[in-house]
Amino acid sequence: MSTAAILLRKAFLSSSPTARFSSSLARRCDRITPIRSMATASADPFQKIQIQRDDTTFDAYVVGKENAPGIVVLQEWWGVDFEIKNHAIHISQLGQGYRALIPDLYRGKVGLDVAEAQHLMEGLDWQGAVKDIRASVNWLKANGSSKVGVTGYCMGGALSIASGVLVPEVDAVVAFYGIPSPELAEPAEAKAPIQAHFGELDNFVGFSDVTAAKSLEEKLKNSSVPHEVHIYPGCAHAFMNSSPDGIKRRKTMGMNDESPDAVNLAWSRFSSWMGRFLSS
Repeated sequence: MSTAAILLRKAFLSSSPTARFSSSLARRCDRITPIRSMATASADPFQKIQIQRDDTTFDAYVVGKENAPGIVVLQEWWGVDFEIKNHAIHISQLGQGYRALIPDLYRGKVGLDVAEAQHLMEGLDWQGAVKDIRASVNWLKANGSSKVGVTGYCMGGALSIASGVLVPEVDAVVAFYGIPSPELAEPAEAKAPIQAHFGELDNFVGFSDVTAAKSLEEKLKNSSVPHEVHIYPGCAHAFMNSSPDGIKRRKTMGMNDESPDAVNLAWSRFSSWMGRFLSS
């Protein structure tokens, strides 16, 4: 067994949906040409801060109105790259405005191709990442946000659902195309309202495909929290990544779908959900 496989087993357990996603995507994308252009040359609107939890400190990036409701924005397996920053900026401008915070779960590392991203995700301490999320939520609440939600994409989507189960301070969750393994968190035990979004053509079995999405919906029905699960026809995995570089990267992975209408609808549902549960 390779070192990567050993790490993967330790991180997620060999049967977990996240592990299957990682190995499936890597097999499909082993010939991807790296995209090295990470962002535009415009001024960075983010404030870089440091957050302390337990015996570690991590960087986080904050954008948006002070004293507004907060939203923790969780990265895909790439790390804190151009696309997750695009999402955070967009979120900060929705409705009456939010304070969006991206915790750097990889401690400064970014995957610029699939092999790097897979290595980083395999080495992630998921329980530690949940602690990072809780520290991020509490930082926002201690710095002017009376209520705080969590959202995430792919790996971050799975972690956002986990936070709705494991982090009592979370007031609402919106997850995009990712479900945690039951070893990490059981969605039926959710404490926070959860809205989840999936693409009909997503084929990462057990992690974000339609069958997994419907299974998640059944589990959420057994919880006592408000929930919604939305499936978007004609959309594949990571359909929210609609920047030019994001579209280019998706196409190198064989995801050729583009649906601005689905993206706009998902953002509208996101805004309504967070507005409903994070308003004072």
